[in-house]
Parts: sequence; C-alpha cells; structure tokens
Amino acid sequence: MNYKVLLVAGKVETFYMEAVAEYRKRLGRYCKTELIRIKNPSQLSKKISDKYFRIVISTKGQPISSEELAERISSLALTGRSDVAVIIGAGEMECDVKIAIGPMEMDPGLMAVIVFEQIYRAYRIINSEPYHK
Repeated sequence: MNYKVLLVAGKVETFYMEAVAEYRKRLGRYCKTELIRIKNPSQLSKKISDKYFRIVISTKGQPISSEELAERISSLALTGRSDVAVIIGAGEMECDVKIAIGPMEMDPGLMAVIVFEQIYRAYRIINSEPYHK
C-alpha cells in the first residue's frame, strides 16, 4: 500500500514532525508513506490523482476504532486499491470516506501524528503483532 498524507497547515511544530518521522520509519516494513505539507487547500487537486482512495480527516466524519481502520485497510488491499490519500486540515472536500479522530478541534500537526500512529497500529493488528491498547 502507498499512503500519501496531505497536511494543509502553515507552520508545524518540530516535535510533531519528529514524531511523524518516527512512525514513518516504523511503517517502512509494511507500506510506503509520504507526507506532503500544503499551505493552501486549492493545491490539493494537483497533488492527488483520481487513482487515490481519498480519506478526509474531519470532526464531522465518522469515528472508527483502530480495529475498524485495520479492517478497512485490509479491504482496500483486497480490492486492489493500493494508493490512499489521507487529507488533514482541508475542511470539506470530495472524498471516498470521512473519518473523525475525535469531536474536538486540534492542531493539524498533532492530527498528522495521530494519523500515522493509527496506520501503524492498524498494520500491527493486521499482522497479529502486539501493540499496547
């Protein structure tokens, strides 16, 4: 699977980027990941082709568990959709699914850390590997 995480944000704190880098390193054994920072949401269409399954992270999305995310990732892989775009901080846009991390607003950098951590957790679940709850 190939994940392109698009982060629409101005300045992102260094400690968030360091945490994202750690999870990207851990994910390297399971999938390919890319983080693209964008300042203007209008640039999104240039970064995502139609082949991508689009997931928007929004407080208006559906909350799902880590186990449900793992199931969705497995299902996508089985259907042959190997390119996934996760969009953070874009507001409302056309997508295949809208997921909520939680009902509270939070810093886009923190949201990126949580997204990468949840993808990592999903792969640990998929591979029946231990991961704390």
